[in-house]
Amino acid sequence: MLAAIHRLPILTAMRLPDFYDVRAAAGRVAGHAHRTPVMRSTTADTRHGVQFFFKCENFQRMGAFKFRGAYNAVASLTPAQRDNGVIAFSSGNHAQAIALAARLLDTRATLLMPSDAPAAKLEATRGYGAAIVTYDRFREDRQALTQRLADEHGLELIPPYDHPAVIAGQGTAALELFEETGPLDALFVCLGGGGLLAGSLLAAATLAPDCAVYGVEPQAGDDGRQSLRAGRIVTIPVPRTIADGAMTTHLGQLTFPIIQQHVRDIVTVTDAQLVGAMRFFAERMKMVVEPTGCLAAAAAFEHAPRWHGKRVGVLVSGGNVDLAAFARALSEDPPAN
Repeated sequence: MLAAIHRLPILTAMRLPDFYDVRAAAGRVAGHAHRTPVMRSTTADTRHGVQFFFKCENFQRMGAFKFRGAYNAVASLTPAQRDNGVIAFSSGNHAQAIALAARLLDTRATLLMPSDAPAAKLEATRGYGAAIVTYDRFREDRQALTQRLADEHGLELIPPYDHPAVIAGQGTAALELFEETGPLDALFVCLGGGGLLAGSLLAAATLAPDCAVYGVEPQAGDDGRQSLRAGRIVTIPVPRTIADGAMTTHLGQLTFPIIQQHVRDIVTVTDAQLVGAMRFFAERMKMVVEPTGCLAAAAAFEHAPRWHGKRVGVLVSGGNVDLAAFARALSEDPPAN
């Protein structure tokens, strides 16, 4: 049984984005971001006794929801700021999103990416015209490195999740889901730094206030779950998981208070469960979904008995995976957890 968490007071001097920012972001990204399909699966519904609604952001431009927040953030800059160029750090999807948004909005982009990022994500980011600087994610502080480069070259820093325009942009995925399906009983959302979850919570609080929203992390990287229970942001070592997009070490100063106020709970799944969800999407729904993109589905399947007969939304967050790694994951025995 998923338990509700006691809410602690939110103490922050920063302006948090709200639903009106999500609505404004929807207008800003309209015609630029794809309105991705909401797909159904009779197999999933029958197997788990739940009505699932899969919001398929793996079909988004550059292959992930990250384009929404990146485009909204770059489009929100002044012309003078765009003339300076933008910089961001990312394990892959935010990097691609910023690179594409920068190209569409006629500015230059520099991306700090881990040296072990999936080859497909590195190649795609370069393909959008961005300059890439690599670093060792296990030894170097990506935020400090990026800030130094931003200061040295006068670039506008757009972090992958802890930015009001990024959070608002990511929330447009859930906004579209609720617009298409109407209120849902539950919604499962992947959780790394918290941009997608925070934005989804803002959308749900207004459009579906009775919907129970759950964040989902890899079991090896449960900083969000620890933070929610501790009532403060908990930082962990870089987790080792196949969900490379969720290898974050802590939530953001903006994302945490939104999550703390609105989320029903944060749950985790194992790498083996992620592989199982990847296999389900490939075999039954004919979709390529990256491991991070399977977090929400893996948890929704695991906790389906709690929602028997109910309407459950699942944000499928991305499909950017190296095909060789994808084939190996589906052909080998599930990893031990």
